Amino acid sequence: MARRSFIRGTGSYLPTKVLTNNDLSKMVDTSDEWIVERTGIRQRHVAAEGEMTSDIATAAARDALAAAGLTPADVDLIVLGTTTPDQTFPATATAVQAKLGMTGGAAFDVQAVCSGFLFALSTADAMLKQGLFNTAIVIGAETFTRLLDWSDRGTCVLFGDGGGAVVLQAEEWDGAEDQGVITHHIRTDGTKSDLLYVDGGVSSTGTIGHVRMEGNRVFRHAVTNISAAIQAVLDETGLTIEDIDWFVPHQANKRILDAVAKKMNIDDEKVIITVDKHANTSAASIPLALNHAVRTGRAKKGDLVLSEAMGGGFSWGASLFRL
Repeated sequence: MARRSFIRGTGSYLPTKVLTNNDLSKMVDTSDEWIVERTGIRQRHVAAEGEMTSDIATAAARDALAAAGLTPADVDLIVLGTTTPDQTFPATATAVQAKLGMTGGAAFDVQAVCSGFLFALSTADAMLKQGLFNTAIVIGAETFTRLLDWSDRGTCVLFGDGGGAVVLQAEEWDGAEDQGVITHHIRTDGTKSDLLYVDGGVSSTGTIGHVRMEGNRVFRHAVTNISAAIQAVLDETGLTIEDIDWFVPHQANKRILDAVAKKMNIDDEKVIITVDKHANTSAASIPLALNHAVRTGRAKKGDLVLSEAMGGGFSWGASLFRL
């Protein structure tokens, strides 16, 4: 008998303000048609003035806890994937811990940009399986629009703000191996960092900086690396694409989602797409999409879910779990 992690609940939060493509066309040389054709995005949410990443993360965490039927007192671990922390330090997860009223356990951030949620999920899963903790909130939350150069139409149209969360709980398990959180495959390649990065930082410029990206090269590497990560997960488990009930990818760009689905022979009806409503919310996009699938009744308890992501750094990965 060994410990295994199970997803007990999902949750999300989106800021109230919505910025449409038509709104953006008044700010930069672009149009709704241009953005939709190249990205599939129609709108994005933007954090209000004074609304911090920890506020978004806390709201998502509360929503997930309510879905799980648990309270903050039941939680002893918070792992937050984010690229947009409230402060340089302490970790934004500690602010979430305080806002939830937790006084015990541990809380820390994981920084893997758009892959942040999967890196956070795999980290929390490993810690629960080792017996270090019993119940974790895994969060992806971003105020990514604060990293944008609003004069750069190649990047400012792509991103939005929001947060999503899942509650993980460990239990002793001697049942089937394809239950709960099954496996992960995560990788990085720092030699390609110049393809997607922020041109500022504490020890380099002393500034926040803005997102810079070589879109075409990122697209090619994304499709190749994501497909390889998915295949690695399938090879490890002996499962096939046909066994998967839902594909919940990072919502970077609909063209990337379509290309990966085509390359891996994933049925379009199994792909959860929210990029049109949320844009790319970086580490928040997978838990946002997962919660959308659950709350709309598409993904149900017992369904097998495959998730993937790729982000700056280059970081990428895939995770497989059963709801």
